[in-house]
Amino acid sequence: MQMIKRMLVLMLCLLAMKAGAQHTAGEVFFNWKEIAPLPGADGLAGSYAGVSNGALIVAGGANFPGNTRPWAGGIKTWYDTIWVLENESSEWKAAGKLPRPMGYGVSLTTPNGLLCIGGGNAEGNYMDVFLLKYVNGKIETENLPALPEPLANACGVLLNGRVYVTGGQTSPTGGTTRHCRVLGPGGGQWQPLPDLPGPGRMLAMAGAMDGKVYIFGGVDLQQGQRKYLQDAWVYQPGGAWKQVANLPYPLAAAPTPAYEAGQSHLLLFGGDDGVNAVKAGDLKDAHPGFSNKVLAYNTLTDAWSVTGSMPSNMLPDAALNPHASTYAPVTTPLVVWNNNVVLPGGEARPAVRSKKVLVAAPRQPEGRFGGLDWTVIGAYFLLVIAISVTVSRKMGNSTSDFFLGGQKIPWWAAGLSIFGSKLSALTFIAIPAKAYATDWVYILNNLMIIVVAPIVTMFYLPYFRKLKLTSVYEYLQIRFNTRVKLLGSLTFVLFQLSRLGVVIYLPALVLSTVTGTNIFACILLTTVVTTAYSVLGGIEAVVWTEVMQVFVLLGGALVSFFFMAANTDGGLSGMMNEAWQQDKLRVANLGWSISEPVLWVVVVGAFLTNLVTYTSDQVVVQRYLTTSTEKEARRSIYTNALMVIPATFIFFGVGTALWFFYRRHPGSLNPHGRVDDVFPWFISQQLPAGLSGLVIAGLFAATMSTISSSMNSIATVVTTDFYKTFRKQATDLQSLRFAKIVTVFLGIIGCGIAMYLVYLQNASIWDQYLKIIGLFGGCLAGMFAAGIFFPRINGRGIFAGFILSSIGLYFVQQSSAISFFLYPLFAVVGCVVMGYIFSWVLPEKPGAQQVIQMNDE
Repeated sequence: MQMIKRMLVLMLCLLAMKAGAQHTAGEVFFNWKEIAPLPGADGLAGSYAGVSNGALIVAGGANFPGNTRPWAGGIKTWYDTIWVLENESSEWKAAGKLPRPMGYGVSLTTPNGLLCIGGGNAEGNYMDVFLLKYVNGKIETENLPALPEPLANACGVLLNGRVYVTGGQTSPTGGTTRHCRVLGPGGGQWQPLPDLPGPGRMLAMAGAMDGKVYIFGGVDLQQGQRKYLQDAWVYQPGGAWKQVANLPYPLAAAPTPAYEAGQSHLLLFGGDDGVNAVKAGDLKDAHPGFSNKVLAYNTLTDAWSVTGSMPSNMLPDAALNPHASTYAPVTTPLVVWNNNVVLPGGEARPAVRSKKVLVAAPRQPEGRFGGLDWTVIGAYFLLVIAISVTVSRKMGNSTSDFFLGGQKIPWWAAGLSIFGSKLSALTFIAIPAKAYATDWVYILNNLMIIVVAPIVTMFYLPYFRKLKLTSVYEYLQIRFNTRVKLLGSLTFVLFQLSRLGVVIYLPALVLSTVTGTNIFACILLTTVVTTAYSVLGGIEAVVWTEVMQVFVLLGGALVSFFFMAANTDGGLSGMMNEAWQQDKLRVANLGWSISEPVLWVVVVGAFLTNLVTYTSDQVVVQRYLTTSTEKEARRSIYTNALMVIPATFIFFGVGTALWFFYRRHPGSLNPHGRVDDVFPWFISQQLPAGLSGLVIAGLFAATMSTISSSMNSIATVVTTDFYKTFRKQATDLQSLRFAKIVTVFLGIIGCGIAMYLVYLQNASIWDQYLKIIGLFGGCLAGMFAAGIFFPRINGRGIFAGFILSSIGLYFVQQSSAISFFLYPLFAVVGCVVMGYIFSWVLPEKPGAQQVIQMNDE
């Protein structure tokens, strides 16, 4: 009771801190500032800029000296000085010279230094390609393979070690080109790529994300006149150019490459929209400057939005004192330095160069999560704790009650609990995120339980029930020997520890996303509360809590789905039509590849993944062992299988609805967000106050139940298979006390793994979870399959088969040539085949193993 009181005090303190805050997300996604201005009196545009050894480099460029405009006789002058800024608080210093005065080339920051491609000056354009490295206070220049033709005002991007360059001009007075080139990481020569469709272009913007190259807008020269372009294109290496959504308006000369925000956004800062291009000569010093809008392109929804603005302030004395005003610059590279966006110099207005160095620090906005939402969460957690306390009062003081609930759980509750243990944050967050980002190809991974359930009830369940097991791995000792049991138990513990980190990480990600709270604090809070809950509750409290959570979570998902459909132009029918046209409802990829999720790979992998889960995972098996009879256990398994069908369609539907909603409302999405953030972000931003709190509270409560289930199952295995094996004289009370100590220790380990996952920054956490199942669970399921279906396989053989198949699976995992869906296939088949072979090579004495005969219960 003392622990319960402490937990209640902790949550009440949390409510007291947060209840008064009502966060409203705005369009402030960057915090802007200025650092040391560029040297000289006139600023620079068209410079090369990037980073080497942690220092910011700005080289070359051009201006009009003395601030003399061309209409007043000013002459454009080019420079070759290389300037370096070692940190934000230092001063610029000259560190070297370019091969000649030049500018308006492509600038790319590489791991080896600043890559400068092409460029030109008043005399002509150049084919030069060179690398600038800042070493010991000086610039070192390394020449690289030259371009096939002179080029200036082109755009380029670095992708997977390869350099892509597109468009530009071959001479200062020539037309624009559509040529595209690539330079591999190993050097060699520039190789041609398919020409960019549409007109030739210069001053376009490039970007890279998710293995693809993007080209946006630019300017085409037609008979000496500029035509501003609005089209956008994507290229996947090895494929062809494809057109994507047009820019909201024609645009050119924005700082490039585009900024990669989050996992699905490319951002363009400002640029010349051409509105004042025709009358620029008439406006002269009255020119207002260029666009200060920040455009965001979502690569998943193929939609543009205005997602903020750059600092811009034109003062009355701008003509006489141009550097006092602040403008959104064009014709300058975008540099990422110390995780911030840096725009050094650039063209402020026609014939006016900027000295300012603007720095934008990405800012994660907080969700709209207010006092009512926190109140709902607090009330909901109190209800969950009340259920846990009520059930725990009836729980006996024995390991049987703690691990199996006295085998008095009704079949329907056990079935819902099996379903609820899998309906965690992994389901609630990762599956909608996967459907939002891709399609429905992964849906078979869940639906194959329909095929697996009859196999489990017909072949596996009778053994587990007849042997009156507490830990499912006790079967391996009865069938084979103690060594095999300990190996299986250890594998389960390792697998569950990996899973434990995932299911702690995801709800912490939710809370961090919707409230702005530090994710590490969220992980710590979740772990502390859940560990206390797990120690007190026992399996019976876990089961009844999960029963309640199933309905809350499914209800929350349905509410979110219909809310999105109702609040998006086109409604449900429009969503289905558009999703169908864009292949978002695709359920199968045809083909015979073993490296891609084609139909046969998903079917085989999904079947074996479910077989792994429902035959060798203590979390699931333990639940259908809590019922009083084999008949009720069978009903619980089918109850779970039938619940999976509608739930799977609901959560995949939520993912598609999210894609449709944010395709229509692209400005409502956080550009810095991860893909796995998308559903939590929607909940916090779009659902009405109170309802969002209810959905998040339900998610957290179910997630904590899932975590406590893992902790309880691991504690069951460690106590039953290890502690009781090596301490045969231990009393049941000592075993119970040991199980609770193990649970606390598991909380500490799970917390550490979850914090490590924060640094991985995976695009899809579901992919990582499926890989974990394939690596840890497949060989384990192979041992159970060998024991039940192959009576000739003995303990020595299956032990050797498990070790060798695990080693083989490790090397399979290292190769990207094989889809992770097939890991269980290699694991199960490898374990059985190798076990059979080594049973023949290493026979055991008669009576060394048992082949268990089953009779009807």
